[in-house]
Amino acid sequence: MKIIRLKPGKERSLLRRHPWVFDGAIAKGGADAGETVRVESHDGQFLAWGAFSPQSRIRVRAWSFDEARRIDAAFFHDTLRRAIGLRARMGIDSNGLRLVHGESDGLPGLVVDRYGDTLVAQFGATGVERWKTVIADALLALTGCERLYERSDASARSLEGLPEVTGWLRGSGPTGFELTEHGWRLGLDIATGHKTGYYLDQRDSRLALHAHTRRLRFGTVLNCFSYTGGFSVAALAGGAGHVTSIDSSGPALAQARENLRLNGLDLSRAAFLDADVNSSLRQFVAEGRQFDAIVLDPPKFAPTAAHAERAARAYKDLNRLAFKLLPPGGMLFTFSCSGGIGVELFHKIVASAALDAGVDAAILQRLGGACDHPMTVAFPEGEYLKGLVLMRQL
Repeated sequence: MKIIRLKPGKERSLLRRHPWVFDGAIAKGGADAGETVRVESHDGQFLAWGAFSPQSRIRVRAWSFDEARRIDAAFFHDTLRRAIGLRARMGIDSNGLRLVHGESDGLPGLVVDRYGDTLVAQFGATGVERWKTVIADALLALTGCERLYERSDASARSLEGLPEVTGWLRGSGPTGFELTEHGWRLGLDIATGHKTGYYLDQRDSRLALHAHTRRLRFGTVLNCFSYTGGFSVAALAGGAGHVTSIDSSGPALAQARENLRLNGLDLSRAAFLDADVNSSLRQFVAEGRQFDAIVLDPPKFAPTAAHAERAARAYKDLNRLAFKLLPPGGMLFTFSCSGGIGVELFHKIVASAALDAGVDAAILQRLGGACDHPMTVAFPEGEYLKGLVLMRQL
């Protein structure tokens, strides 16, 4: 077994069960990509078993903090069984849910979502890549599914020195799927859709918009970065008078239109703009338009803290424009899925945007990832999705 020895003082995070070891913390030792290593403190104390990644700044990702635990096929079967069993206890009212959420489930770099009888997996680190066959077999055995599609095409793969890989890992067949949640029907494609096919993490946020719409009966709603229209369906199903969806993807907007049709919603109460969101918001401000509710769900601007400053400016500008488009009493549902933007910083960005827009706003609700996207107390980085529901003061 190869040993990774840390520099003095660098063992503290592992003693707190944080699963990452950065390259600068290592005094000596190395291994092949994905190989299991024993991580020790500078004086030889056992700290963790982990997967080594020679090209990543995160040089080791911990599998286990139990010295007696063997990292073998049984380890992966047991860890997957616990993760899947946790979701079974959550009573999620949807045929689409996350079964494995990386570090939060003790499997760094692995994401697995289930869509009906089909699994979709992302292998984002060298450790899970090395154990891919074992993991795939265990997933099918534990879920009873026969199909597993791989979507290992996230940008993080390149940081690990891994190429993008997509396609059927087990089984075959069509990749189109109809998601059901909260009684709504949402079409998607696991081969071409964002992430593993859809934003399952926003399930609760879509329900929150629906609830606020039913209560306040928004006359006009603006859904920015609308993708395939999940928030648009939620608003119209809640009784919104009209919803405008903006996205820069024509195919996504076509699916959004189809999703409205699937739910029997009146297409005359919807508009779809294939356009840049920033430019559209500026145009709406210039025209003096207003919306009773606005959804801002932009893509990831800051994957790491190194990108935070530039991302903060982008988030602030979007929110500033949105505040200008709200009448008194209007509501803003604003999100950040950037891991490099923490909860406190996001709050400050939105507050600064309101100040620049010359409005006061009250936070009515805080939102985050759905319950099948948990974070552990030892791994706060797992809280990547942040959301605020705000009302412009009267």
